[in-house]
Amino acid sequence: MKFLLFLFCAGLAAAGQIPPTSKPIHLFNGKTLDGFDVYLDKRQLNEDPNRVFTARDGMIRASGAEYGYLITRGEYDNYYLKLEFKWGTETHAPRAGNARDSGVLFHVAGPDKVWPKSIEFQMIEGGTGDIILVGGASLTVKGQTRDRGRFDRFGKGAWKDTVGYRDPNGDVEKPHGQWNKLELLAAGDSVHYWVNGKLVNEGTGASPTRGKILLQSEGAEVFFRKIELRPLKQAAPREVSRR
Repeated sequence: MKFLLFLFCAGLAAAGQIPPTSKPIHLFNGKTLDGFDVYLDKRQLNEDPNRVFTARDGMIRASGAEYGYLITRGEYDNYYLKLEFKWGTETHAPRAGNARDSGVLFHVAGPDKVWPKSIEFQMIEGGTGDIILVGGASLTVKGQTRDRGRFDRFGKGAWKDTVGYRDPNGDVEKPHGQWNKLELLAAGDSVHYWVNGKLVNEGTGASPTRGKILLQSEGAEVFFRKIELRPLKQAAPREVSRR
């Protein structure tokens, strides 16, 4: 059944479509950080005296001043996730003056630390849409299997770690200060990434295939909004065979 679901979802994803989903789960209610825990490097869980993460006006702000993350209390698999992000202005040591950096880490497993075992939907100026494998997570992209490192997004050009950097091959990210839409399809052991409606990365053989979802604070001010997860409906075999 899982294999049939994978084939069904992979076929739709290749055509730029999202498979049928169930009722949406709004991970962020637009007002508070209910449903999340905060973990910051060298601090206890939910200890955030400097308000690295705050919720206001329908947005979550991550200041970037401390490394850490906002993480869901629930675990998820087989879903379509969409959210929007935009960069703020501030950058902080040890990445002051470097490309603004953050990310959405999913299939998070194991104890809280910087950074836990997971697969990352990278958000970084000039490289948003890269896949990063964290803490021993593994994935196969274009026939190459890795359990560490990065898979560049499709068509990515030269990259420099400097604030405000733009991809000379044509950046999928909008100009600084504008909202960007990220979409993630996690179906079985496959993953697909879209940035502003463009398919930018995909892989199979993911391990793990289930876990929590986190939003990073990693040296740059960033804002998140409209964080919605839709569980995938289980496709019957006869439905798969007709497609």
